Amino acid sequence: MTAQDMAADNFLSLPTDLPIPQDDGACDHLRGLTLPSIALQATSGTTIDLSKEKSPWVVVYCYPRTGRPGHELPGGADKWNAIPGARGCSPQSCAYRDHHVELKALGASVYGLSTQDTAYQSEAVERLHLPFPLLSDAQLAFAKALQLPTFTFAGLDLIKRLTLIIRAGRIEEVFYPVFPSDADAEHVIAWLTSRSDK
Repeated sequence: MTAQDMAADNFLSLPTDLPIPQDDGACDHLRGLTLPSIALQATSGTTIDLSKEKSPWVVVYCYPRTGRPGHELPGGADKWNAIPGARGCSPQSCAYRDHHVELKALGASVYGLSTQDTAYQSEAVERLHLPFPLLSDAQLAFAKALQLPTFTFAGLDLIKRLTLIIRAGRIEEVFYPVFPSDADAEHVIAWLTSRSDK
C-alpha cells in the first residue's frame, strides 16, 4: 500500500476480516497486583503515577500504537492487520471518548497508554478530541515492571492490547485479549456497573 493509499485509509474503522487474538495467559498474573510507583509522561503536560491516583476507579487501556492519516502503518497495512489484536487503536480511543461521561459517572478516570512518545500521542489527542490524557511508556518501565505482554514489529517495541481496572493502586480486573477494540469501553462500563450494584 502506498502513502497515497494510506492517506485514504480510515483508521477510525475496523476491517471485517481481522484475525482474532487468543488468550495466551500472559496477563493471568496481573489480577490483585499492587502497582509499582512509576512516573509516566502524560499528554496533559504532567507526569502521572497510576499507583497514587485517587479516583474510585482507574481504567488504563494499553494499546500498540495509533496510526496517523497520511502515514503508513508499521511494516505496511497488510502486515500490521495480520497481527492478531494490533489494528484498532484509534477506534478504541474514540470509544473511550464517546463513553467518557458514563465512565466518569461511575467514578472512573481513564488513561490510554502506549510506547509512543508524548509528542506523537499529543497529535492523536488533538485529532481525535480525547477528553483524557494518553501516557507514554516509551522506555517500557511500566510494561516491564508489570510484565505486560509485548511484541516487537518493524523495529518497534509495543504493548499488546489489554485493559487494567485499578482501585486504590491495586489491579482489580484485566481484560485481555481485547477484541474488537471498539467494544472495550462498553465491556469496562458493564463491569464497573456490576460492581456498583454490589
